[in-house]
Amino acid sequence: MKIRIEVVNDLAEDEVLIRCGRVDDTIQKIHQYILDQSLLSSQITFYKGNEEFYFPLNTVLFFETEGEHIYAHTFNDAYLIKYRLYELEEILPRNFVRAAKSTIVNVMQVHSITRNLTASSLIQFINSHKQVYVSRYYYQELRQRLNERSTL
Repeated sequence: MKIRIEVVNDLAEDEVLIRCGRVDDTIQKIHQYILDQSLLSSQITFYKGNEEFYFPLNTVLFFETEGEHIYAHTFNDAYLIKYRLYELEEILPRNFVRAAKSTIVNVMQVHSITRNLTASSLIQFINSHKQVYVSRYYYQELRQRLNERSTL
C-alpha cells in the first residue's frame, strides 16, 4: 500500500482520497477511522449555567436524558447539550454506542460491566464513581463495540 500526502495551499477544506482496486476490510477500517477523526475534531458545545465549554469528546463518559434535557457526563461533572440522543447517534464517532433508551456510552471509558441475565447490567467507568445501566436489548451491540475498541 502506498501512502502519499500532498499539500495544496489554496484548498477551501481538506480532502482525503482513497484509491483502491477493491474495498476490503482494511479499506473500510481506514475510511471509518478518517470519518471518526473528522467527527472528533468537530466539537460539541457543552453548557453549565451561563457558561459554554469546549473539550474533546473522548473525555465524555456517557450522554443521558434527564427529563427534557440531555447531559454529557465527564469524570466529575455533567453538562447540558443541545442535541437529542438520536442526533448524537448520527454525529458521534463509533466509540459511542447506545446502552439504553436514554443513554449513549463511550466504550473507551468503560471499566467493567456487572452482568445481570434477568435485568439491566451495570456499567462502571474508568476512574469515576459514575455508573449507568445497559438494557438487555442493547447489551450485544455494546459487547461488540467493546471487543472492537482496540481498532476504534
